[in-house]
Amino acid sequence: MPASDLDLLIEAAREAGRIARGFFRRDPGIWQKPGDAGPVTEADLAVNRMLHAELAAARPDYGWLSEETPDDGARLRAERCFIIDPIDGTRAFIEGDTSWSHSLAVAVGGQITAAVVFLPMRDALYAATEDGAATLNHAPIRASAKAKAGEATLLTAKSNLSPDLWKAGAPPPFTRKFRASVAWRLCLVAEGRFDAMLTLRPSWEWDIAAGDLIARRAGATVTDRQGARLSYNAADPRVAGVIAAPGPLWSTLREGLIS
Repeated sequence: MPASDLDLLIEAAREAGRIARGFFRRDPGIWQKPGDAGPVTEADLAVNRMLHAELAAARPDYGWLSEETPDDGARLRAERCFIIDPIDGTRAFIEGDTSWSHSLAVAVGGQITAAVVFLPMRDALYAATEDGAATLNHAPIRASAKAKAGEATLLTAKSNLSPDLWKAGAPPPFTRKFRASVAWRLCLVAEGRFDAMLTLRPSWEWDIAAGDLIARRAGATVTDRQGARLSYNAADPRVAGVIAAPGPLWSTLREGLIS
């Protein structure tokens, strides 16, 4: 059995990748979730079953929060909790795009202490612990040092740049890019390949928990859209959007938004 939570998550993420690759671009079964909650595939469910079985066996006292498991609230009685997205970017997975990931985290007392985001088709494994460096394939990574919006790239959906969301009637002059996986967007900020990320929609904990820690340990500031630090394993596992960026760019985004 792996000695640390991080080693456990890494081992589980690699096994998740092995399972998901078996379905990728092979016409997996697809269903629509109730309430217009989006698609789910055979791969999501197979990965979720494996992760739940393996992680619960290794840490039976940890709670469990996953996008693909009905939430019965039992996790709220646990000090430590797994927060899992079996496949983040399911639509990309369905379309045959490689920008999907497995997002695995452990929360202790509401804060993330170990995190892994793995993109198996890109052989990219991001990881962090609460007191260690953020890494990509075991090499340390750092967030961008850019300070001016006009020189920076922002990972965000086009809808987040609508003029009615910004105090000045227009967003700061970032160059906009987009990636399907929210977890990967946070990791791309951690890696410094992009300078900032912004989502203004209510965000599920399983989409952001792992990427939050990885980005913060790489030097980025990560908060909700109001500027509050994120907390996890909440009764309602959603947060009020996410801003992730180096300090000066974070301030530009936070101060420019209409609250």
